[in-house]
Amino acid sequence: MAERISCDAATAWDLVTDIELPVRCSPELEAVSWEGDADRVALGARFRGHSRHPALGAWETVCEVVEVEPERRWVWNVVGADGVSATWGFEIDQAREGVIVRQWARMGPAPSGLVVAITATPQLEGRIVARRLEEWSAGMRANLAEIQARAQQ
Repeated sequence: MAERISCDAATAWDLVTDIELPVRCSPELEAVSWEGDADRVALGARFRGHSRHPALGAWETVCEVVEVEPERRWVWNVVGADGVSATWGFEIDQAREGVIVRQWARMGPAPSGLVVAITATPQLEGRIVARRLEEWSAGMRANLAEIQARAQQ
């Protein structure tokens, strides 16, 4: 998902590195907090997320920042007992007027909570994955809309 935002890269960076921003936009993510001494996006920093979903129940995740290019890109892995269950990122590109902010995500390679749902109803695997990807897309659209709104304040 990408959105042209009317601001400079520094402002966009401040917004995309606010790990609490998605909490304001998500019906699923309820809270996030930095782990240990971390208090900002930095290579190796970890944060914890608390989520709840009607079909999947409640869970916690631990995320680790794995790439940082200030004012350009940051990427984090969702790390579970079996490894990385998802990778998420924000990217900022200069545009003629403002910046383009992109948020993306990738499932896997380790299993996530979807495995429980797919195991229970394997005949619905395609539908389960498609629905989850649509939920992720809706969340990213909401995040980008919030970034746009906050950039204009």
